[in-house]
Amino acid sequence: MSKKTGIVDLSRRSLLRGAAAMSVAAIAGQAAAQTAVDELINAPRRGNWDDQFDAQASRTTAAVVSNTAMLSPTSLMNIQQAIGQYQMIVSNGGWPQVNPSVKLQLGVMDPSVQALRQRLMVAGDLPQEAGMSNSFDSYVDGAVKRFQARHGLPEDGVIGEFTLKALNIPADMRLNQLNVNFQRLQDTLAKPLENRYIVVNIPAAYVEAVESDQVALRNTAIVGRISRPSPLVSSKVSDIILNPYWTAPRSIVEKDIVPLMQKDPTYLTRNAIRLIDGNGNEVAPESVDWFAPKAPNLTFRQDPGKINAMSSTKINFPSPDGVYMHDTPTQGLFNKLMRFESSGCVRIQNVRDVVVWVLKNTPGWNRQQIERVIASRVNTPIKVADEIGVHWVYLTAWSPKQGVVQFRDDIYQLDGDAQLALQTNIGQEQASGSIDDDILPQ
Repeated sequence: MSKKTGIVDLSRRSLLRGAAAMSVAAIAGQAAAQTAVDELINAPRRGNWDDQFDAQASRTTAAVVSNTAMLSPTSLMNIQQAIGQYQMIVSNGGWPQVNPSVKLQLGVMDPSVQALRQRLMVAGDLPQEAGMSNSFDSYVDGAVKRFQARHGLPEDGVIGEFTLKALNIPADMRLNQLNVNFQRLQDTLAKPLENRYIVVNIPAAYVEAVESDQVALRNTAIVGRISRPSPLVSSKVSDIILNPYWTAPRSIVEKDIVPLMQKDPTYLTRNAIRLIDGNGNEVAPESVDWFAPKAPNLTFRQDPGKINAMSSTKINFPSPDGVYMHDTPTQGLFNKLMRFESSGCVRIQNVRDVVVWVLKNTPGWNRQQIERVIASRVNTPIKVADEIGVHWVYLTAWSPKQGVVQFRDDIYQLDGDAQLALQTNIGQEQASGSIDDDILPQ
């Protein structure tokens, strides 16, 4: 062995000894730190901390998320299993009502927290080892957030109006809801679905783009209000239109546009809506009698652009109701809890992501090309190369993940009990004050 080699070997041994010493020191340091934390938590004079404190409880909402499609056969099996579990819950007396005298949130001490703990335990949101106490601790906070995630509510851990109403739906009513939706899901899956499809769950107001039973995209949506409900649909995407024209349906012309023109004769011009006669000629709005007994027999067509009711994109498919999916210029509506505001069509948040997914097998239409065409403001129809199914369904209860049941409000009151439509009345009061500002610009 050469002197040089011996020096290298010695250096390696020194390095390894140093690394080992550092590792031991690090482990010892971690152990000492953990011991200090344990001592602090277990100290007899540590203050009024609840003994069920759990730093990971607030992350339990992730446990309800699944990449399995809502319309998967797995979901059908899971909801059947959930029916058995809820039958047992009902036979055991259900769960207690929660009637707090104060606002329940993290840090509160109140006798009603015991009923809340029991309610959450029965449904599986709170682990049994959390125990019973008057303290709204991090276990309860995490369980409430998990409950909210399963009910499509803001995951803030606070027992607000809608969370309390959802908590107090009786167990037998939830069991009936599961049975009704099991039948709906079974009917939907009676025929095989496409390998790639888009599903709109109307009560949940969200969209899944599905490939091989796995969710590729999940997007927030806005669906039809109760006076103009979104219909059930089973179809296939025919084409994508970038920078679409919007042609107002006859119902919107009669109910909305004519009254607006009676109040403001500049409405059509301000919103780039042109009048076209049967020969394709443009008609001046001032030549029309807007107070006539019948609305004019003309086509009302809005030019492409930022203020267009469909904004950048329209996803077309054959439908007897003439509905479609589209972009919107009023993106702020997606932040609302109650997203039942359209005239039947479905608006999709981040719809360009869905379009890229739809067109991924259509030659020449990558994201860059799609964005270039949208920026040009030129009306461009694109024929879709492969088969993409479209399914609009009405599921107020489903279970894509074993042991996790999702519930939503029965916004169209089809489940058989008005109590399940928690948000509908408030939503309609808010929506009735104005015309749909996405389908019809103001």
